[in-house]
This record gives sequence, structure tokens and C-alpha cells, in this order.
Amino acid sequence: MQSSLVVSEKKVGSDARILQFVTFTLGEEEYAVDILKVQEINRMKEITRVPNAPYYVEGVINLRGKVIPVVSLRKKFGLPEATDPAKQRIMIMDIQGVTIGLIVDSVSEVLRISTNIVEPPPPMTCSVTSEFIWGIAKLEDRLIILLDMDKLIGKEETAEMVESAEKIAIES
Repeated sequence: MQSSLVVSEKKVGSDARILQFVTFTLGEEEYAVDILKVQEINRMKEITRVPNAPYYVEGVINLRGKVIPVVSLRKKFGLPEATDPAKQRIMIMDIQGVTIGLIVDSVSEVLRISTNIVEPPPPMTCSVTSEFIWGIAKLEDRLIILLDMDKLIGKEETAEMVESAEKIAIES
């Protein structure tokens, strides 16, 4: 499986490796991201709107004196608003060297997955464009979509979000 994604891993017998992910939900689907990208997970807090930001950018938050852009993954994926905002969390992540908050419906667990149970994404079978999907993990009772965050939030998008956050920080 070829990918630019680098995940936290350990070698195990034969060719299999163990990958570590943080899982979260959006609607009925379960997703996972590389644990090394996740800095922390916070409860929802007040988000300051940013004028002229892309549709999926909710705004910015103040995290210990640092202004961080916040992205709604529901909007990015074209999903309707959350039905239970009380469970929503902001995952603070490092994406291409930029700290970004991602709003998810809920954070589930830290999961260790063997590469033996990961398959490449089938073409055009998910609600998320397959270029963002690194693979699909097949567990006994569920499938988990493994996201490549560097492809989901591109370099141009991160630069645009940082610029918006810096403008807000200067105005504050």
C-alpha cells in the first residue's frame, strides 16, 4: 500500500506492523487518524468566526494564548449539522506543521491496528473522496475509515487558515 502517510507503528511478526490511531465519529461512520498527529482533545468552546473563511472553517479559538483555526469535518465532508452538539469535541492536530482544531461528533478510543487488516479504499464507495482515505481497517464487528490528514487539509488550505488566524490575533 503506497501512501505519503507516516503513522505511529511497531513491527510485529512477518511483514505485519501495528499502527496506532485515534478513532472518532461523524454521524454513523467511524474514522481514525494517526495518533502522532493528535496533540490533545478538548470539549467544545467558544469559537470566534472569521470573515471570508472557507465554508468549512468555523473560526478560531484561543488555546493557551495561541490562536488556532478550527475546521468542521462535517462541513468538509458535506454532512448535515450534528444532532448532539454536547458530545462534540475539538481534536487539536498538527497537520503539515500547522496546529489546527477539528470538530468531530465524538472521540472514541486509541486503537492499535495490524497492517494485515487494512485494505486500500475501494473507489467511489464512501461519502469522503477516496483521495483523503489512506485505508479501511476491517475489525470483527466494524469498518474504520483511516484518513490521511495531510491530504484532507491541503497545504494551500492550511496557509489560508493560518493567515486568517494571524489576522484575528493581531486584531485582538
